[in-house]
Amino acid sequence: MRVVKKAEERRNEILDAADELFGQKGFDGTSTNDILEKVGIARGTLYYHFKSKEDIMDALIERYNVRLLGAAQEISADKSVPVIERIIRVVMALNLSGRSSKEIMEHIHKPQNALLHQKIQRVIIAGITPILAGIIREGTQQGLFSTPFPYECMEMVVIYANTVFDEDMVSMTNEERALRIQAFVFNAERLLGAESGSLMHVMQMLGSGNGDGNE
Repeated sequence: MRVVKKAEERRNEILDAADELFGQKGFDGTSTNDILEKVGIARGTLYYHFKSKEDIMDALIERYNVRLLGAAQEISADKSVPVIERIIRVVMALNLSGRSSKEIMEHIHKPQNALLHQKIQRVIIAGITPILAGIIREGTQQGLFSTPFPYECMEMVVIYANTVFDEDMVSMTNEERALRIQAFVFNAERLLGAESGSLMHVMQMLGSGNGDGNE
C-alpha cells in the first residue's frame, strides 16, 4: 500500500536526504535523481515541494539559520553560565561544521547567489545582535562592561565582523587578518567599557567564525 505523508514531513525528508547527499557528493555532484532515489519518491512529488536543486539548498540554508539562532537563544537564556562564557558559546553556535555545511558555504558564496548571501548576513545581524546585547546588559549589571548602548555596540561589532571577516567582502593575508582581529578586540573592548584583554578569545572566535562565511 502506498504511504501518504503530510507535506511538512515529506518536505523535511527531502531536505534531510539532500543534506546528507550534498555532504557526501557535493552540491554539483548530487543530482535530483539521487535525491529522488534516496527518499523513494516520484519527480512530481519533489517538484511539488521544491522548484529546483537550488531551491532545496536555499531551504537547507533557511533551516540552518533557524537552528543556529535557536541554539544561540537557548545558550543566552542559561543564566547559570557566566556572561563571558555565554558570549563565547553564542559565537561558537554560529559556526557551521560538517561536510554538508561546507557545501552550503560554497553555494552561498557563488556570484549568482549574492542575494542569498545578503539574506544570511541580514539574519545574522538582525538575529544575533539582540541576543548578544541581552548578555551585554547582564554583564553591565555585573560590572564587566560599562556602556549605555549595549544594542548599538553589538550591532557595530556584528556588522564589522560579518563584513570585514567575510572573504567575499575583504580579501586579506593571514598577517592582515591577525592585525585586524587585534584592532577589532582593542576597539570592541573600549566600545563596551570592558577590561583590556577580557574579550580577546570572544572576539577572535567571532572574527574567525564569520571568516568562514557565516553570515
